[in-house]
Amino acid sequence: MTSGDVLIEAGRLAAAGERFALATVVAVRRPASARRGDRALVREDGSLVGWVGGACSEPAVVREALRAIADGEPRLLRICPPGSGAADADVVVAESSCASEGTVEVLIEPQTPVPLVAVVGESPAADALRQLVSGIGWRVTGDLQAGAEAVVLATMGRGDEEALEAALASPAGYVGLVASARRAGVVLDALRARGVTEEALARVRSPAGLDLGPLPQREIAAAVIAELVAWRRARQGSPAELLEAVDPVCGMTVAVGADTPRAEHEGTTYWFCCPGCRARFERDPAAYLTSA
Repeated sequence: MTSGDVLIEAGRLAAAGERFALATVVAVRRPASARRGDRALVREDGSLVGWVGGACSEPAVVREALRAIADGEPRLLRICPPGSGAADADVVVAESSCASEGTVEVLIEPQTPVPLVAVVGESPAADALRQLVSGIGWRVTGDLQAGAEAVVLATMGRGDEEALEAALASPAGYVGLVASARRAGVVLDALRARGVTEEALARVRSPAGLDLGPLPQREIAAAVIAELVAWRRARQGSPAELLEAVDPVCGMTVAVGADTPRAEHEGTTYWFCCPGCRARFERDPAAYLTSA
Protein backbone atom coordinates (compact mmCIF):
# COMPACT_ATOMS: atom_id res chain seq x y z
CA MET A 1 0.00 0.00 0.00
CA THR A 2 1.46 3.36 -1.06
CA SER A 3 1.36 6.56 1.00
CA GLY A 4 -1.40 7.77 -1.29
CA ASP A 5 -3.39 4.59 -0.67
CA VAL A 6 -3.01 5.15 3.08
CA LEU A 7 -4.53 8.62 2.74
CA ILE A 8 -7.41 7.21 0.71
CA GLU A 9 -8.04 4.59 3.40
CA ALA A 10 -7.85 7.32 6.06
CA GLY A 11 -10.55 9.24 4.21
CA ARG A 12 -12.72 6.14 4.05
CA LEU A 13 -12.36 5.47 7.79
CA ALA A 14 -13.10 9.11 8.61
CA ALA A 15 -16.24 9.03 6.46
CA ALA A 16 -17.32 5.83 8.24
CA GLY A 17 -16.89 7.51 11.63
CA GLU A 18 -14.03 5.26 12.79
CA ARG A 19 -11.25 6.37 15.10
CA PHE A 20 -7.67 5.77 13.95
CA ALA A 21 -4.20 7.32 13.99
CA LEU A 22 -2.14 8.44 11.01
CA ALA A 23 1.61 7.80 11.30
CA THR A 24 4.03 9.69 9.02
CA VAL A 25 7.81 9.26 8.88
CA VAL A 26 9.22 12.80 9.19
CA ALA A 27 12.95 12.12 9.70
CA VAL A 28 15.36 9.24 9.03
CA ARG A 29 18.97 8.64 10.03
CA ARG A 30 20.40 5.73 8.04
CA PRO A 31 20.66 2.80 7.99
CA ALA A 32 16.89 2.44 8.13
CA SER A 33 14.36 0.88 5.79
CA ALA A 34 11.82 3.70 6.13
CA ARG A 35 11.98 6.88 4.09
CA ARG A 36 10.70 10.36 4.88
CA GLY A 37 7.05 10.60 3.83
CA ASP A 38 6.27 6.91 4.38
CA ARG A 39 2.85 6.53 6.02
CA ALA A 40 0.68 4.03 7.83
CA LEU A 41 -2.56 4.13 9.75
CA VAL A 42 -3.43 2.23 12.90
CA ARG A 43 -7.00 1.27 13.79
CA GLU A 44 -8.41 0.92 17.29
CA ASP A 45 -7.88 -2.85 17.16
CA GLY A 46 -4.12 -2.32 16.70
CA SER A 47 -4.02 -3.38 13.07
CA LEU A 48 -1.62 -1.41 10.88
CA VAL A 49 -1.74 -0.80 7.14
CA GLY A 50 1.00 1.03 5.26
CA TRP A 51 4.73 1.23 5.85
CA VAL A 52 6.78 2.92 8.59
CA GLY A 53 9.83 0.69 8.66
CA GLY A 54 8.77 -2.91 9.14
CA ALA A 55 9.17 -5.15 12.17
CA CYS A 56 11.72 -2.88 13.86
CA SER A 57 9.37 0.14 13.91
CA GLU A 58 5.82 -1.18 13.78
CA PRO A 59 5.45 -2.32 17.43
CA ALA A 60 6.43 1.09 18.78
CA VAL A 61 4.26 2.91 16.24
CA VAL A 62 1.23 0.74 17.08
CA ARG A 63 1.77 1.24 20.81
CA GLU A 64 1.98 5.03 20.55
CA ALA A 65 -0.83 5.18 18.01
CA LEU A 66 -3.18 3.39 20.40
CA ARG A 67 -2.15 5.73 23.20
CA ALA A 68 -2.81 8.69 20.91
CA ILE A 69 -6.25 7.37 19.96
CA ALA A 70 -7.04 6.96 23.66
CA ASP A 71 -5.96 10.42 24.82
CA GLY A 72 -6.51 12.38 21.60
CA GLU A 73 -3.03 13.91 21.65
CA PRO A 74 -0.54 13.77 18.76
CA ARG A 75 3.06 12.83 19.52
CA LEU A 76 6.46 12.60 17.89
CA LEU A 77 8.02 9.15 18.25
CA ARG A 78 11.75 8.52 17.90
CA ILE A 79 12.79 4.89 17.28
CA CYS A 80 16.53 4.47 17.80
CA PRO A 81 19.27 2.05 18.95
CA PRO A 82 19.80 1.49 22.69
CA GLY A 83 21.82 4.23 24.34
CA SER A 84 21.10 6.86 21.72
CA GLY A 85 17.73 7.90 22.98
CA ALA A 86 18.44 11.28 24.58
CA ALA A 87 15.50 13.35 23.45
CA ASP A 88 13.66 16.60 23.84
CA ALA A 89 10.92 16.68 26.42
CA ASP A 90 8.20 16.51 23.77
CA VAL A 91 9.61 13.43 21.99
CA VAL A 92 8.64 9.86 22.90
CA VAL A 93 11.69 7.58 22.64
CA ALA A 94 11.49 3.88 21.83
CA GLU A 95 14.86 2.10 21.90
CA SER A 96 15.04 -0.87 19.55
CA SER A 97 17.66 -3.62 19.47
CA CYS A 98 16.85 -4.32 15.83
CA ALA A 99 19.79 -5.24 13.62
CA SER A 100 19.41 -1.87 11.89
CA GLU A 101 21.22 0.93 13.71
CA GLY A 102 19.28 3.76 12.13
CA THR A 103 16.89 6.25 13.71
CA VAL A 104 13.37 6.98 12.53
CA GLU A 105 11.08 9.77 13.74
CA VAL A 106 7.35 9.32 13.23
CA LEU A 107 4.61 11.91 13.71
CA ILE A 108 1.48 10.22 15.05
CA GLU A 109 -1.81 12.07 14.68
CA PRO A 110 -5.04 10.65 16.18
CA GLN A 111 -8.16 11.13 14.10
CA THR A 112 -11.47 11.46 15.94
CA PRO A 113 -14.74 11.24 13.96
CA VAL A 114 -16.60 14.51 13.56
CA PRO A 115 -20.10 14.16 15.06
CA LEU A 116 -23.25 14.57 12.97
CA VAL A 117 -26.05 16.67 14.49
CA ALA A 118 -29.58 16.74 13.06
CA VAL A 119 -31.24 20.13 13.58
CA VAL A 120 -34.94 20.11 12.69
CA GLY A 121 -37.00 23.27 12.30
CA GLU A 122 -37.05 26.62 10.57
CA SER A 123 -37.00 28.83 13.68
CA PRO A 124 -34.31 31.44 14.48
CA ALA A 125 -32.97 29.04 17.14
CA ALA A 126 -32.61 26.27 14.55
CA ASP A 127 -30.90 28.58 12.05
CA ALA A 128 -28.43 29.83 14.67
CA LEU A 129 -27.75 26.30 15.93
CA ARG A 130 -26.92 25.08 12.42
CA GLN A 131 -24.39 27.89 12.09
CA LEU A 132 -22.83 27.09 15.48
CA VAL A 133 -22.58 23.36 14.76
CA SER A 134 -20.79 24.05 11.47
CA GLY A 135 -18.66 26.73 13.12
CA ILE A 136 -17.08 24.30 15.58
CA GLY A 137 -16.30 21.84 12.77
CA TRP A 138 -19.14 19.37 13.32
CA ARG A 139 -21.43 18.11 10.56
CA VAL A 140 -25.06 19.19 10.44
CA THR A 141 -28.12 17.80 8.69
CA GLY A 142 -31.87 18.23 8.74
CA ASP A 143 -32.51 14.56 7.92
CA LEU A 144 -33.68 12.43 10.85
CA GLN A 145 -32.77 9.31 8.85
CA ALA A 146 -29.10 10.25 8.47
CA GLY A 147 -27.93 8.37 11.57
CA ALA A 148 -27.02 11.51 13.56
CA GLU A 149 -25.42 11.18 16.99
CA ALA A 150 -27.57 14.03 18.29
CA VAL A 151 -30.97 15.44 17.30
CA VAL A 152 -32.25 18.87 18.27
CA LEU A 153 -35.86 19.80 17.50
CA ALA A 154 -36.55 23.50 17.26
CA THR A 155 -39.82 23.25 15.36
CA MET A 156 -41.57 25.65 17.77
CA GLY A 157 -44.97 23.99 17.62
CA ARG A 158 -44.91 22.93 13.97
CA GLY A 159 -45.11 19.15 13.91
CA ASP A 160 -43.40 18.68 17.28
CA GLU A 161 -45.02 15.33 18.07
CA GLU A 162 -44.22 13.74 14.69
CA ALA A 163 -40.63 15.01 14.69
CA LEU A 164 -39.97 13.91 18.26
CA GLU A 165 -41.42 10.44 17.67
CA ALA A 166 -39.15 10.06 14.63
CA ALA A 167 -36.14 11.28 16.62
CA LEU A 168 -36.79 8.73 19.38
CA ALA A 169 -36.91 5.99 16.74
CA SER A 170 -33.40 6.99 15.58
CA PRO A 171 -30.12 5.78 17.17
CA ALA A 172 -29.28 9.31 18.41
CA GLY A 173 -27.77 9.43 21.90
CA TYR A 174 -28.94 13.00 22.45
CA VAL A 175 -32.52 14.10 21.71
CA GLY A 176 -33.29 17.69 22.64
CA LEU A 177 -36.55 19.59 22.31
CA VAL A 178 -36.44 23.39 22.27
CA ALA A 179 -39.68 24.26 24.04
CA SER A 180 -41.01 25.66 27.27
CA ALA A 181 -41.55 23.19 30.09
CA ARG A 182 -45.31 23.51 29.59
CA ARG A 183 -45.14 22.90 25.85
CA ALA A 184 -42.76 19.97 26.35
CA GLY A 185 -45.25 18.39 28.77
CA VAL A 186 -48.01 18.65 26.17
CA VAL A 187 -45.80 17.04 23.51
CA LEU A 188 -44.74 14.18 25.80
CA ASP A 189 -48.34 13.50 26.82
CA ALA A 190 -49.29 13.32 23.14
CA LEU A 191 -46.57 10.73 22.54
CA ARG A 192 -47.73 8.70 25.55
CA ALA A 193 -51.18 8.63 23.99
CA ARG A 194 -49.57 7.29 20.81
CA GLY A 195 -48.00 4.43 22.78
CA VAL A 196 -44.43 5.70 23.10
CA THR A 197 -42.87 4.08 26.19
CA GLU A 198 -41.70 5.94 29.28
CA GLU A 199 -38.20 4.55 28.68
CA ALA A 200 -38.12 6.24 25.28
CA LEU A 201 -39.57 9.49 26.60
CA ALA A 202 -36.90 9.60 29.31
CA ARG A 203 -34.33 10.21 26.55
CA VAL A 204 -35.82 13.62 25.75
CA ARG A 205 -33.96 16.65 27.07
CA SER A 206 -36.31 19.58 27.34
CA PRO A 207 -35.89 22.44 27.60
CA ALA A 208 -32.82 21.61 25.49
CA GLY A 209 -29.58 23.40 26.39
CA LEU A 210 -27.92 24.60 29.56
CA ASP A 211 -30.31 26.21 32.02
CA LEU A 212 -29.48 29.89 31.64
CA GLY A 213 -32.96 31.25 32.28
CA PRO A 214 -35.22 32.92 29.70
CA LEU A 215 -33.22 33.60 26.51
CA PRO A 216 -33.78 35.02 23.04
CA GLN A 217 -33.95 32.44 20.26
CA ARG A 218 -30.35 32.82 19.09
CA GLU A 219 -28.99 32.62 22.63
CA ILE A 220 -30.99 29.41 23.12
CA ALA A 221 -28.86 28.00 20.30
CA ALA A 222 -25.70 28.92 22.22
CA ALA A 223 -27.04 27.15 25.33
CA VAL A 224 -27.81 24.06 23.25
CA ILE A 225 -24.37 23.89 21.60
CA ALA A 226 -22.74 24.20 25.03
CA GLU A 227 -24.81 21.27 26.29
CA LEU A 228 -23.96 19.23 23.19
CA VAL A 229 -20.23 19.76 23.72
CA ALA A 230 -20.53 18.74 27.39
CA TRP A 231 -22.65 15.71 26.45
CA ARG A 232 -20.15 14.52 23.86
CA ARG A 233 -17.20 14.86 26.23
CA ALA A 234 -19.05 12.92 28.93
CA ARG A 235 -20.00 10.28 26.36
CA GLN A 236 -16.38 9.80 25.32
CA GLY A 237 -15.49 9.17 28.97
CA SER A 238 -12.07 8.10 30.17
CA PRO A 239 -9.71 6.46 27.67
CA ALA A 240 -9.91 2.69 27.67
CA GLU A 241 -7.04 1.02 29.47
CA LEU A 242 -4.51 -0.26 26.96
CA LEU A 243 -3.08 -3.74 27.45
CA GLU A 244 0.70 -3.67 27.11
CA ALA A 245 3.55 -6.07 27.82
CA VAL A 246 7.35 -5.99 27.88
CA ASP A 247 9.18 -8.13 25.36
CA PRO A 248 11.49 -10.30 27.53
CA VAL A 249 14.10 -10.46 24.75
CA CYS A 250 14.62 -6.83 23.72
CA GLY A 251 12.82 -5.01 26.54
CA MET A 252 10.48 -3.07 24.23
CA THR A 253 6.99 -2.28 25.52
CA VAL A 254 4.43 -3.53 23.01
CA ALA A 255 0.67 -3.12 22.67
CA VAL A 256 -1.05 -6.46 23.12
CA GLY A 257 -3.43 -7.28 20.29
CA ALA A 258 -4.59 -10.06 18.03
CA ASP A 259 -1.56 -9.64 15.75
CA THR A 260 1.09 -9.29 18.47
CA PRO A 261 3.56 -12.23 18.41
CA ARG A 262 3.24 -14.38 21.52
CA ALA A 263 4.50 -17.60 23.04
CA GLU A 264 3.45 -19.85 25.92
CA HIS A 265 6.01 -21.08 28.45
CA GLU A 266 5.13 -23.04 31.59
CA GLY A 267 1.58 -21.71 31.61
CA THR A 268 2.50 -18.05 31.08
CA THR A 269 1.99 -16.01 27.91
CA TYR A 270 4.83 -13.76 26.75
CA TRP A 271 4.50 -11.05 24.11
CA PHE A 272 7.10 -9.88 21.61
CA CYS A 273 7.78 -6.95 19.33
CA CYS A 274 8.40 -9.21 16.32
CA PRO A 275 8.65 -12.86 15.29
CA GLY A 276 12.43 -12.63 15.52
CA CYS A 277 12.37 -11.95 19.28
CA ARG A 278 9.82 -14.72 19.73
CA ALA A 279 12.06 -17.22 17.91
CA ARG A 280 15.05 -16.30 20.08
CA PHE A 281 12.91 -16.75 23.20
CA GLU A 282 11.57 -20.12 22.10
CA ARG A 283 15.10 -21.42 21.51
CA ASP A 284 16.15 -20.70 25.12
CA PRO A 285 13.39 -19.23 27.34
CA ALA A 286 15.43 -19.63 30.55
CA ALA A 287 18.14 -17.31 29.29
CA TYR A 288 15.75 -14.40 28.86
CA LEU A 289 13.63 -15.05 31.90
CA THR A 290 16.72 -15.22 34.12
CA SER A 291 18.04 -11.91 32.78
CA ALA A 292 14.59 -10.31 33.14
